Amino acid sequence: MATDVILPALGMSQDTGKIVQWFKAEGEQVTAGEPLLEIETDKATVEIEAPASGVLVDLSSSAGDDVPVGQVIAHILAAGEVSAAGKSVAPTASMNNGYKPEALEASPSTAAPQAGSVASALASRIAAEHQLDLSQVKPAGRRIQKADVLQYLQSQQTAAASSETGKRVLASPKARRLAAEQQQGLATIVGSGPEGAVLAADVLAAVAQATQAVTEAVGQQLPTEQPAEQSNGPATSEELSLGNTWRIMAERTTQSWTSVPHFYLIREVNVSRLMAWREQANKRSPVKLTYTDLLVKIVATALRAHPRVNVSWQAGKLTLQPEIHVGLAAAVENGLVVPVIHRADTLGLAEIAHQRLELIEKAQRGKLSLQNISGGTFTISNLGMYNVDAFNAIINQPQAAILAIGRIAERVVPVNHQPAVQPMLLLTLSCDHRAIDGARGAQFLDTLANLIEEPLGLIS
Repeated sequence: MATDVILPALGMSQDTGKIVQWFKAEGEQVTAGEPLLEIETDKATVEIEAPASGVLVDLSSSAGDDVPVGQVIAHILAAGEVSAAGKSVAPTASMNNGYKPEALEASPSTAAPQAGSVASALASRIAAEHQLDLSQVKPAGRRIQKADVLQYLQSQQTAAASSETGKRVLASPKARRLAAEQQQGLATIVGSGPEGAVLAADVLAAVAQATQAVTEAVGQQLPTEQPAEQSNGPATSEELSLGNTWRIMAERTTQSWTSVPHFYLIREVNVSRLMAWREQANKRSPVKLTYTDLLVKIVATALRAHPRVNVSWQAGKLTLQPEIHVGLAAAVENGLVVPVIHRADTLGLAEIAHQRLELIEKAQRGKLSLQNISGGTFTISNLGMYNVDAFNAIINQPQAAILAIGRIAERVVPVNHQPAVQPMLLLTLSCDHRAIDGARGAQFLDTLANLIEEPLGLIS
């Protein structure tokens, strides 16, 4: 029986995922565990691995499509298996019952489609708008879908652009997407990739060069006695092109802000002993420890003492999470991602620091895996490095709380009934009032503050 390739959920509140690119084409052989496609959600852009070895068939979605979570988007066939669309892979003795892409064949019942009879209404309408004969379109599944028509039209546009330059335009999927967004022809861009392939950086450079050329041309047309800043025409606004990650992040935060009854608890803590602890711990640690690493350990310990904070609220039900997985809100170029340190309460400081470094590096390169961003039960958002004193963070649903951390700053506070200058830190705990009441939130924050002010409490 064929193996289903299903669009996975990268979070409890995710409904859809956008396919960025397929690494394999219809009819190609794949190996279990190798990258099969790349998808984008509000959390990250991640690679999805092949669930089995075989030949990839029945691709029902193309790059750029938004697909519902749980939908079957392709099948993988082993030798002798038949897909739902009637496609099969013939075994070959020379490959020890393996398979070859050319062995992919369709049964007589799934011969070439007849235009109009096996096409969806949307696919037929798009084809009519572009005066396209549907008999020329090869469907990925049993019927011709919108994605099949769009993929065919894109291939025709690429072929036309290539014929103008006398050669096929090689370009990465991201470069093609950027070129389309910026209305920049790929055939006019000199590629810097392998075999002259156009990369995303080449598209951005071409756009910048074109913008500069227009600016210089306008500048040359201005009268010499009139400064550029005194131009008679009104300044025009520019609409920014947002990626899917940013768009969905905006939707999720709006949904959380408007549907979750937030309340906030604020506590100022003395971090002189926390600073001393970090200094001593760094002398023994093979990895440089940050205050975030220490706070992950402290938060995980406090959650273990207050399990009613380590909960989630979803569909009107309160669920107690059995394990503690601490997410770290991290800013990347296209939005906000929350990589997760799993079972943080069982890890030592060096292990936490090592995982944090690895996760942040992956986030910056856009290479977070499904495991890296799944299962978070509590989130820490630290803006202290940006000299922010304090802020109120929006809860990362379906989690019930998030801790906002500001900068460490010297302030005059009473010490033994006398004024003294001490390093202080402001903590702000955002809570979902449906899952956590004020008393429970305050007790958790009190434990957290006590552990920061006296880290020796971790030993007990």
